[in-house]
Amino acid sequence: MAKLPKITNTYFVALIATVGGMLFGFDISSIAAIVITPQYIEYFHNPSGLIQGAIGSALAAGSVVGSLMAGPISDKIGRRDSIMLACFWWLIGTAVQVSTNGVGSLIAGRVLNGVCVGITSSQVPVYLAEIAKRESRGRIIIIQQLAIEWGIFIMYFASYGCGFIAGPASFRTAWGLQFIPAVLLMIGLPFLPRSPRWLAKVGREEEAIQTLADIQAGGNKDDALVIAEWREIYTVLVAERESVRGWRKFISNGMWKRTLAGMSVQAWQQLSGANVIVYYLTYVFLIAGLQGNINLIASGIQYALFIVFTSIMFFFIDRTGRRTLLILGGIGMGISHFVIGGVLGGFSESVPGGVGGNANVTFKVSGAASHTVIAFSYLLIIIYALTLAPVAWIYAAEVWSLGTRATGMSLAAVANWLFNFALGLFTPPAFQNIQYKIFIIFGVLCFGSAIQTFLTYPETCGKTIEEVEELFAKGAPAAWKTRKGGSRLEAEVRAVLERKQAGEAVHAEVPVHQADNEKGVSLDDSKEAKETLNYTSGEGATGNWDTNSGALQLKMLAMTGPLRTLWAPDDAPLCDELEKLLMATVAERLTTDLGNTMTNLEESSMCKRTFEVYHHRLEPTPMASHKRIAASGVARKKS
Repeated sequence: MAKLPKITNTYFVALIATVGGMLFGFDISSIAAIVITPQYIEYFHNPSGLIQGAIGSALAAGSVVGSLMAGPISDKIGRRDSIMLACFWWLIGTAVQVSTNGVGSLIAGRVLNGVCVGITSSQVPVYLAEIAKRESRGRIIIIQQLAIEWGIFIMYFASYGCGFIAGPASFRTAWGLQFIPAVLLMIGLPFLPRSPRWLAKVGREEEAIQTLADIQAGGNKDDALVIAEWREIYTVLVAERESVRGWRKFISNGMWKRTLAGMSVQAWQQLSGANVIVYYLTYVFLIAGLQGNINLIASGIQYALFIVFTSIMFFFIDRTGRRTLLILGGIGMGISHFVIGGVLGGFSESVPGGVGGNANVTFKVSGAASHTVIAFSYLLIIIYALTLAPVAWIYAAEVWSLGTRATGMSLAAVANWLFNFALGLFTPPAFQNIQYKIFIIFGVLCFGSAIQTFLTYPETCGKTIEEVEELFAKGAPAAWKTRKGGSRLEAEVRAVLERKQAGEAVHAEVPVHQADNEKGVSLDDSKEAKETLNYTSGEGATGNWDTNSGALQLKMLAMTGPLRTLWAPDDAPLCDELEKLLMATVAERLTTDLGNTMTNLEESSMCKRTFEVYHHRLEPTPMASHKRIAASGVARKKS
């Protein structure tokens, strides 16, 4: 059967993939616009704050489960197919909601929908980050946030329209509309390419190179950008195949810094309190004296503002640093929360029985105080749309290494959804019990997010996702000293072009033979690694090829006699430095810091001379670069 044609324009790819974000938005506003309608209140017997909190947070509870599942599933079947799998959960959950006969089945349906949202919210950003070009990665991922907002907007006003339908058919019709985006997504997904980085990770290197070429250069595998980016991907991939396995990899070798950054930025997105406004702005506007259709329309305006200001950031997200936006967002939202909390605390009055008969809202303000609350609620949403809303998803997708990205983003999404669940569950009772103080708490948390961003989040804007790894490596500059841009990729592209102009044949090659890789042969068992070993061992050296473990042991390579004979018998300082280098290589595994290590080696005059000798002696079949030599000759400790 002929293969389906693939869409390779990354913006069109993002438009289809981010329908997964639209599912999230649909489910949010399917509740927000319904909870104050008389049909809903009557059918579900005017649910208390705790019960309404359980209904609202059920999506987040399911999303925690979905996020935990997402990483292993995505690594196994791929980013694209994991999104397809999520759609089936959505269809089942929507069917349960439409046929609900009480609170229990409504909660169950939202939990099932949440499993889908947990998978898509974590893996769509991963997929987009892995296919996007460095200079447009922020714009590509921000489409996910825009899709969420369009989903909220469309579903909110669709639900508002359904509110004019009599009886339970009003909310059943609204919830039934959720089938539409899931079906559209399932139709579009087969036309999307797989992630080239995932293909490389699972050993499908030739397919990865072709996909990278399709996305970056119209299918030209000899394009300089494709060659340079593939080498960078492969260098990191080699290192990660040698790295720690299992969950321990998220805290070993400095990975804890990335784990902290990825999870905390997602947690702050919730702890900023903006989603409390998004979910329960109808409650806030009840407090401000708006009721009935006026409340619903005024609440809907925030969703339009959300879309407008996030759309503005689409054009500036890759020109402005991630750190700058996160810090300014935390400060601006904190001030907005303090103003809302201060006005409510100073001018509110108690309403026994609840405003408009809603038992969850027991106080209100009027006059100028009411206008201030409305204005700063809108302002808070605008600041959120410009900063934390899009940037938290972008940053969390950027900080992970290739081997940890799918599961790491799942952990980040778990942090997001755990706090989403907690806030969704406890916000309605909080409006009853601590009232205005909830905004003061969120204001403090927003300033806390700005402080942590300044101290611990390095700038990732303008760098390849392989280069981002170096920002978290040992010896990297402090977070507040990092700046956007400064990618090495341009220099590598220029180097490839110079070599081509000099008449050298340069290709995006697969150093490990694909046939070997498909059989499960490790990098150390590759033909090139053996050739490297045979050459560097030389006469009298004792390079030990351990075929049982697949490990390349260079334990005796640093012996003085063979080295001085082989490399530079008349250059004792060179040999001394070379011995130290090789012994350090044997003693310390080159794991996720290989790229950084090789950068340091490049700056060493000793290493430049050593590799010149290496290339000279290897002629007439020199390897493509010293990074490739390092990749095929990675040394490991004995296990």
